[in-house]
Amino acid sequence: MDQKIINLYDEYTHKPLSREVFLKKLAMITGSMAMALTLVPLLENNKAKAATIAEDDDDLDTETIAYEVNDITMFAYTAKPKKRMNMGAVMVIHENRGLNDHIKDVTRRVAKAGYMAMAPDALSESGGTPANEDEARNLFTKLDPKKNLANFVKSVEILRLRKETNRKVGCVGFCWGGGIANQLAVNVPNLNAAVAFYGAQPNAADVPKIKAAVQLHYAGLDERIDAGIPAYEEALKKANIKYELFMYPGVNHAFHNDTSEARYNADAALHAWKRTLDFFEANLK
Repeated sequence: MDQKIINLYDEYTHKPLSREVFLKKLAMITGSMAMALTLVPLLENNKAKAATIAEDDDDLDTETIAYEVNDITMFAYTAKPKKRMNMGAVMVIHENRGLNDHIKDVTRRVAKAGYMAMAPDALSESGGTPANEDEARNLFTKLDPKKNLANFVKSVEILRLRKETNRKVGCVGFCWGGGIANQLAVNVPNLNAAVAFYGAQPNAADVPKIKAAVQLHYAGLDERIDAGIPAYEEALKKANIKYELFMYPGVNHAFHNDTSEARYNADAALHAWKRTLDFFEANLK
């Protein structure tokens, strides 16, 4: 697919543009509104492809839980291996579409690998993630960044104290969630591991606060996010932070999201996920 279309969709999802403006700009690139409308399903998440691991998988227990943090009720989706205790714990942090079926599936993938997994919903204060992606993205623009981060910091401790865990906690975040994963590395001194997929980097001045091991995955065509890599990596080196950084040439932002046909890259996604699980193996067990 034309990279100009991918870049426009990135602008639509992150600026964000209104759907009307996005479609008009897409029609200008494709030559017609009819052609634009045929491409939209290839760009947006396809819910039908979200379940690589079934909700009722025989090996897993899944549920949606509620807990109180900072005067709000926080909702989270959890998945864990049945009849297991003393597990490492992993927080899964969603994109700026909220806690959708794809992220729930990723949470089950983490549980399948042997971890107590929990995916909080950043939009809990608004009643939870709506089904409409445009509505969800609009709600993200209304979040208070400091309060949101505080909610996730507290959620890490909620996860750590689950009876099933060995008290070691890591996190993995994607896109918007990748940025939160980097912020948790800065703001949770007893976090053991943080994995960020194409996430915004923290301020270089805050990097020396990091105590966790950090793993970073970036897409070679993701100019917006990649612009922050040099300063982050320099700060990590200066502070002697344990980190790994992987660049996947020729792939787009959100390459791990297998429900977005136009941007998903199976080879990069599989390599990145294996590296993620190997990283958790080394730091959470």
